[in-house]
Amino acid sequence: MTLVEELNNIMGQENVCEKELMKNHTTFRIGGPADILACPETDSSLIEGIRLCQSRKVPFYIIGNGSNLLVGDRGFRGVIFKICKNLNAVTMEESDAGEKLYVKAGAGCMLAKLAKEVSAAGYTGFEFATGIPGTLGGAVAMNAGAYGGEMKQIIRSARIVDPSGDIRELALDALELGYRKSRIQTEQLIVLSVSMEFQKGDVQAILRKVDELSQQRKEKQPLEYPSAGSTFKRPEGYFAGKLIQDAGLKGYRVGDAMVSDKHSGFVVNMGEATAEQVRQLMRDVDEKVYEQFHVHLEPEVRCIGEF
Repeated sequence: MTLVEELNNIMGQENVCEKELMKNHTTFRIGGPADILACPETDSSLIEGIRLCQSRKVPFYIIGNGSNLLVGDRGFRGVIFKICKNLNAVTMEESDAGEKLYVKAGAGCMLAKLAKEVSAAGYTGFEFATGIPGTLGGAVAMNAGAYGGEMKQIIRSARIVDPSGDIRELALDALELGYRKSRIQTEQLIVLSVSMEFQKGDVQAILRKVDELSQQRKEKQPLEYPSAGSTFKRPEGYFAGKLIQDAGLKGYRVGDAMVSDKHSGFVVNMGEATAEQVRQLMRDVDEKVYEQFHVHLEPEVRCIGEF
């Protein structure tokens, strides 16, 4: 039996396709064909699919909404599991006194949507995430943050699968969340679901904060063009966007890949940018910033596949 046939049996033929262009599944709108794209409907089918790939020694990668991701122009040799389509169940439970809200959500849940729901219910602590375009699983793996907030402030635990296929529950401390890093990344763990806790707040004040942050995002970020979000991590003691701007690189282009003239921390796709153009631009930016300020810029965007 072929790999595709086995995945069809596990996930249903309607959830598995071959030679799927990844530009249709990334916020950058860039990327060649994956050998196989599979959208599991349950945690168990995802785990079974992963174990199948491992037994056949086939490379695989888990994506959510495809943000923070650059897929090579020649695509990905192996299986891409896309979880934001189905693995997004959410349960919410208030404490007896109504002072706390306990939330458990699947890794494929869209972060911004969940944050808006929690905020609208009158609970505080998740306002920072209402503009982040990724999924919950990716947000935990990267310890995503914005406007002074980050995931480690709200997480209680995460249910994960390790490379051997074993399922475990990791408490907050065990996740080792730092600036854009976590144990999820270093040990190649896969997030299945996340448990979070929020405090009761003034609903009107919370919604004002959400509106304020949303307005800031619209004003400062190049939302009118496809991008992967912030391109580089913040170097210690600096801001990547300011270094790039001070190096005179705002609006710098390689083909249709461009340093945004609205926010220099973003690389945007102006039309038909290729992955190689983006990667060349990132190399150029790092080189020119280092020449002037002796600071290297480390990519925040993950690069996968063949370039």
